[in-house]
Amino acid sequence: MIPNPIISLSLPKSGTTTLAMALRRAGLNVIDWRIREAQTFREDLKDQLIAPLMYEDYFGSGDPLARFDEFHAITEMSAINGKINMWPQTDSGMLGAILKHHPGAKFLLSMRDPEAVAKSMMGWNNLGQVRLPRNDVPGLPRPYGGSVENLTRWVNGHYDFCARFFRRSPNFLAYELEEKNVHHQISRFLRLELPWWGKANMNIRQTDPSDMESDDHVET
Repeated sequence: MIPNPIISLSLPKSGTTTLAMALRRAGLNVIDWRIREAQTFREDLKDQLIAPLMYEDYFGSGDPLARFDEFHAITEMSAINGKINMWPQTDSGMLGAILKHHPGAKFLLSMRDPEAVAKSMMGWNNLGQVRLPRNDVPGLPRPYGGSVENLTRWVNGHYDFCARFFRRSPNFLAYELEEKNVHHQISRFLRLELPWWGKANMNIRQTDPSDMESDDHVET
């Protein structure tokens, strides 16, 4: 992968689409959950989900990013559908391997109020009501995940996990998505000017104005 890859550890409905758009506007080649055909010259990568590729290379060569040398950033990794249920951002072995092979990697965690994230998940397609409670998700085994209370606890747990794993690490930035001028924090951390920051891919079926994330990657 390009030196100092940018990796988002964020969960669905937490602003990963906004981050992806901001990084693309800054000129980076960004992939989120799936590698689109126009994003790569490699036929074996076109239209592939990111999470399975990461695990194939993690258990193959040890480097989860072995085939991602043309990309600057991954803003969404997880995939959950009828056949796949993978959450690399929750896997300490995966994150440790990325750091080992890419010591300059930058990790970002976009944070919202956990209850607001949970409510957004419950209102997005069948993510909170069907897919999460029907799958054994790290930190959220079946049959949990079908309520705002369950999902709020899970989101809090992920935030705590990231904070512990990257404690005092200069490679990690957790930021509050709705904080004023948060893009300046991200710019300083990445040493990259962000010419755009806003709200992308808002869920019009929600009344929550901060709901800005799409998770087409978890469709069944």
